[in-house]
Amino acid sequence: MSRSEKKNGREETPSVLIIDSQSVKADSWSEDTGYDAGKKIKGVKRHVLVDVLGLLIGVMVHSAAVSDRDGARDLLLRVRDQHRLPRMEKVYADGGYSGQLIVWVVENTDWDLEIVRRDIPHAFVVLPKRWVVERTFGWFMFWRVLNRHHERKHTTAENIMRIAMIRNMLCRLTGQGKSRKSMWKEKTEKTT
Repeated sequence: MSRSEKKNGREETPSVLIIDSQSVKADSWSEDTGYDAGKKIKGVKRHVLVDVLGLLIGVMVHSAAVSDRDGARDLLLRVRDQHRLPRMEKVYADGGYSGQLIVWVVENTDWDLEIVRRDIPHAFVVLPKRWVVERTFGWFMFWRVLNRHHERKHTTAENIMRIAMIRNMLCRLTGQGKSRKSMWKEKTEKTT
C-alpha cells in the first residue's frame, strides 16, 4: 500500500484507522452463518479496518451473530500482529463499538478508540471520518461476487475483498480507473 499512499502525499504507515462492519446475506452452504438482529439479516458480517484514504488494512468475515465489539477485538488483534504500524495512534468507530471495547483497545493495542456519534438519530448524516469506511463498502459493491456471501469458507471471502481493493489501488496508481458515469457515457456514445 505504500506506493498508493505516497502518490497521495501520505506517509507509508497510517496513524489513524477507521473500523466498521457490514452484514450480508449468505448462501446456505456457507460456514458459520448467523442472524444479525440489529439489521435483520441471516448471513455473515464483514469487519473492515481502513486508513484515511479508504484503503484496506484488515478484513475479517464471521457469523452475523457475532457482535461488533467481539468482531472488532479479533480484527484489531489480527492487524496488530500482522502489520508494522509504528505511527498508529487512533481508531474511529461508530456507536456500535462503544462500551468496554474502548478500554480493551487501549490496554491491548496502545491505540485510542474514538466513537463518532450522530447528532441527529435516525437520520442520514455524513459523519466525519466515518464516511471513508462507508465508501470502501461502496467500492466492494461494484463487485458482483461481494454483493452477497457466496463462498463456503470465510477466508475465501476475505481474499476476494483483498483482490477488489488491489484492483482499486492499481487503478488509482495507473490513472486508468474510470468512474461508472464515464463508462456509461462511452457506452451510450458508441451505440448512437
